[in-house]
Amino acid sequence: MPTKPLMYVLALVLAFAGRTAIADDDRFLGWAPPATPLVVTDPYFSIWSAGKRLTDVETTHWTGRRHAIGSVAQIDGKVFRVMGVEPSNTPALKQIGLRVTPTRSIYLFRGGGIELELAFTTPMLPDDIDLLSRSMTYVDYRLRAFDKKTHEVAITFTASGELCVNIPSEHVTATGVDFDGGRALKVGSVAQPVLMHQGDDIRIDWGYLYVAAADSEAKLAIGRGPQQVAALRGGLRPESLPASVEKAPAEAVVVAVSFEGLEVGDEPVTRSVVIAYDDLCSIEYMGAHLRPYWRRNGLDAVGMLAESVANHDAVIKRCDAFDNELIADLDAVGGSDYVEIASLAYRQCFAAGKFVADANGLPIQFCKENHSNGCIATSDVFYPMAPQFLLFGPSLAKSFVVPFMEYAKSDRWKFPFAPHDLGTYPRANGQVYGGGERSEKNQMPVEESGNLLILMAAIARLDGDAGFAERYWPQLQQWAEYLKDKGFDPDNQLCTDDFAGHMAHNVNLSAKAICGLGAYAQLCELRGDEAQAAEYRQTAKAFAQRWIEAADDGNHFRLAFDKPGTWSQKYNLVWDRVLGLGLFPDEVREKEMRYYRRMQNRYGLPLDNRQPYTKLDWVLWTATLTGDREDFDALVMPVHRFLRETPTKVPMTDWYRTHSGNRVGFTARPVVGGVFMRLLYEGAVWDKWASRGGKAGSDYAAMPAPPKYVTRVAAADTEPATWRYTVEKPSDDWQAPDFDDKSWSEGKSGFGKAMTPKSVVGTVWNGSDIWLRREFDLPGEINDSLRLFIHHDENAQVYINGVLAGRFPGYTTQYELAPLRPEAVAALKPTGNVLAVHCHQTSGGQYIDVGVVSVNGSSE
Repeated sequence: MPTKPLMYVLALVLAFAGRTAIADDDRFLGWAPPATPLVVTDPYFSIWSAGKRLTDVETTHWTGRRHAIGSVAQIDGKVFRVMGVEPSNTPALKQIGLRVTPTRSIYLFRGGGIELELAFTTPMLPDDIDLLSRSMTYVDYRLRAFDKKTHEVAITFTASGELCVNIPSEHVTATGVDFDGGRALKVGSVAQPVLMHQGDDIRIDWGYLYVAAADSEAKLAIGRGPQQVAALRGGLRPESLPASVEKAPAEAVVVAVSFEGLEVGDEPVTRSVVIAYDDLCSIEYMGAHLRPYWRRNGLDAVGMLAESVANHDAVIKRCDAFDNELIADLDAVGGSDYVEIASLAYRQCFAAGKFVADANGLPIQFCKENHSNGCIATSDVFYPMAPQFLLFGPSLAKSFVVPFMEYAKSDRWKFPFAPHDLGTYPRANGQVYGGGERSEKNQMPVEESGNLLILMAAIARLDGDAGFAERYWPQLQQWAEYLKDKGFDPDNQLCTDDFAGHMAHNVNLSAKAICGLGAYAQLCELRGDEAQAAEYRQTAKAFAQRWIEAADDGNHFRLAFDKPGTWSQKYNLVWDRVLGLGLFPDEVREKEMRYYRRMQNRYGLPLDNRQPYTKLDWVLWTATLTGDREDFDALVMPVHRFLRETPTKVPMTDWYRTHSGNRVGFTARPVVGGVFMRLLYEGAVWDKWASRGGKAGSDYAAMPAPPKYVTRVAAADTEPATWRYTVEKPSDDWQAPDFDDKSWSEGKSGFGKAMTPKSVVGTVWNGSDIWLRREFDLPGEINDSLRLFIHHDENAQVYINGVLAGRFPGYTTQYELAPLRPEAVAALKPTGNVLAVHCHQTSGGQYIDVGVVSVNGSSE
């Protein structure tokens, strides 16, 4: 007999299909995630609702900052809220259903004699990277009467200018745009600092938001100021609305699409809005600015909107078919709890990264380490996310590996093990974590080397050959040698779970090294090198046998070889069965699973014995170890309970406490793609999905050559300069060219603490704020090739001749190039320039230094 939750899901499915009505009862809200994905396409265009009902809260960016989209419905003259909490004096239409599928979030409302379905569809179809790479979501309304009467209905959808800026007070412009088949409203920041800012808790402040609809269906409007914003959000259309806005705070601007005069009876009435974001350039990769993949052949935002409107019905049909087939496969191997976990994870995984075109037009992907440290293309983040990419074929599987491996084989990377990351999102200009490119300190050598060898073998399984690995064979061979020498009994180092700190003799890390060696043996065999394949296979098998003996702790295996009475999840063992390595006997996995089932808490299996917290992705890997459905269900059910009951209402976290259900940290990260690991055990299912992805291209572009630059105003890394500085807040005109700074102190650049990575400290600064000024001349050509050469830790603002040259939130771990705002370039002159800088520090290392360079050879 179906469980109660499943009965509710079936009732919702019937209701959404329009075959029955749902009683006006809160029970039928069914399963509500901690936060529901609405417009979720990439790390910047990421809007969620953290309420059980869509009208309980304002929508937010995944970072928690308000990114308001709203909707109201006027039914026979009475206005109801459908999305958002404004207007607060307007009643909410009763929400009676919510269903989340891999590509869609569908809400059902009832009241005033009508049923209203509001669906958010982001067409993340894995066999169509053109669609997958677009920052675009359909917002669809479907209305019908349930009381046998005809009702007059109007619907309004609104979006705030907040979606285009990092801070709501930043200024935006807004205007109308016509395209073939429709009209749109376009909103973007005035400053347009393309790819200037990097870090974690930041939002996009370049590119343009578009809200569009078919031209015959909608009325579009722009509101500026509190009264107009409130009126449009309430479904009203004040007189004298502006046709455009040249400059206004983002929080004071709203764009609206209204559908009026709808006659709603027994037959459904539908209307659609397209909400999209064109970021112009998405990623900086070794100095080159890469465009989103969908733009590679010249398509622009207007063309993308025209295609989206024209293809709406066909795309929705494809999304429904994809969702239904994937859900059926998930249900067959894991049941309804697993379906709901994986459906919630799907968009979050893809939306925590960006697909761009390399120089040859092939798709490469850069994931973001959301709510951790903001790193880009992090190995121990894309390793757990990989099952979702691997499931859908070689194009996706290779997309995130290529830029990482190109960096690893470059002259930039000099260590005998794999890198950790490529920089800080969205700027992939070289590793910043731990020792960066400078030293082995705080690196993860066994972890990262094992990750890449395993992933390369999984890609070879998709291709049926080792051709892709051949491109990087010297690196793979070197990493295998490293694991052979140091992998079995790792020294005191970090693993993926770096938040738990350094640990020596890590048994689970050793299991990764052993699987990595077995994976390398597979690659050697596919390459035709039987002798090396036999050598490494024998090494891996010998290590596995030693592992079983050295890690044994009676009824389970230890956390560390030298720590009896300890235990941990051995999630890295999954690859032994997935890749068919044949290294560990079934008894190992079965013994571990028996112990895991004893050690579970209300919300899941702890990561190990040290803390009662866990990682959601690893639990879903561990649940697959024995291949037994009862074991899988036993470990998955508490995870689903956590998602139902957690008091922390944020996009799916992967790090939480197993007693209380409270989040420890991490939000909206791509690692949740790891929940698809279970499908990789099903060879026929994996082959079916992977084959639809087609054969991946092989002519990937080499890593861009970093731009060459000529120093125009030296920074401390080459020639320390004398600056005036103060740590006491100056008057508001401190950045003006004629400001009198003679009372300020003098000091040599740079300013900060010597412990800060790649700092060149000439003057110690250890307070919270510092203000700096210096004069400089700039002989020679003044044009848009000029860049700031800046190392900031943390938030900095730079002015040239009193004009803002750039704002820099977060921090860097090295000197980096940053474009100047055009108005700052225009303010420069050959002599007598003034550079003024403010830097604010909160914790950790601190440093500030700024120079000016001219860039040549950049592929921006």
